[in-house]
Amino acid sequence: MRENKVKTLWSKDECALTGWLAIPSSLSAEMMAQQDFDAVTVDMQHGAADYADMLSMLQAISTTDKTPMVRVPWNDPAIIGRVLDAGAYGVICPMVNTAAECKAFVEACRYYPEGGRSVGPIRAGLYGGSDYFPNANKTIITMAMIEHKDGVANLDAILATPGLDAIFVGPSDLAVSMDHAPGFDPKWPDVKEAIALIAERCIAAGVVPGIHVGSVAAGEEMRQLGYKFIAYLSDFRMLQMAYAQALPALRAGKPVPNVP
Repeated sequence: MRENKVKTLWSKDECALTGWLAIPSSLSAEMMAQQDFDAVTVDMQHGAADYADMLSMLQAISTTDKTPMVRVPWNDPAIIGRVLDAGAYGVICPMVNTAAECKAFVEACRYYPEGGRSVGPIRAGLYGGSDYFPNANKTIITMAMIEHKDGVANLDAILATPGLDAIFVGPSDLAVSMDHAPGFDPKWPDVKEAIALIAERCIAAGVVPGIHVGSVAAGEEMRQLGYKFIAYLSDFRMLQMAYAQALPALRAGKPVPNVP
């Protein structure tokens, strides 16, 4: 079966960086996969991709060795099974707040006897290889999102879920659940404390901690806390930010450093 590059990095205690795709385009996916990421994640929750978009985006990512991952819209075994059958090598599941929800998520990703995923890998067999079925359970990454104070309160029970590989922190929703404004890289002490706690508990439980960041500085701070899976902005936000910086400078005739 084709290697899962992210799992290989984790086995060496190294950090994996993922590109994040909000634009429903195979061309954007191919371009992002050509960058120096270790994985590329299609966002079906807050991104604009539907199933057909996601399928073509996974095909574009597979022109490289980057690990193809998908954030599903919700903890629904139907869509989880479909993105895995399409060739996703990792599934990120939103709003996992209890051990029962985490168990249901993991079981949706695993074939019997570890779970209840139905057999019919279709494109996953083309991507992963003829030995996909016997190796899928140990190759596919299960990543539950902790993005609510209830998930933090139930963290130890969630981390004890058999077959859970990783946690992915959604800092914006986490901050909102703690009565703060949304946004990347929250600065409120209680949210930062929760983010540090999540990393600490994950490491103690042998589960990989991951997080989405909005700046290089925040990414390095999270790496120092022990986070081993880091998503940086998205194709949409990077494009938006580049134009927001460049257009005022173009109008004023004043060059901006690092912007063409």
